[in-house]
Amino acid sequence: MNNESKDEGVIAVLLERLSSQRLPRALALKKRVDRGEVLTEPDIAFLERVFADANHAGLLVDRHPELNELASRVISLYKEITDKALENEKNSK
Repeated sequence: MNNESKDEGVIAVLLERLSSQRLPRALALKKRVDRGEVLTEPDIAFLERVFADANHAGLLVDRHPELNELASRVISLYKEITDKALENEKNSK
């Protein structure tokens, strides 16, 4: 299997995971933090997994610039979530 074929398989799996798992959970988190809620331990563990995976996916995005816009939008969503969650945490004390 050449690197291009391997990348295509990994991209397909990552896109499926994004659409079926990561994006729905992220949007649910966004709604919660927008309502002023703080993150729970499972939420934080989820975000830690997402950020760890993002470090690995970065190399893939570097090799496939067509993924840049999607990656930027996803990163922006997670930044909005974490920024708002931090604000909520500060306001809850």
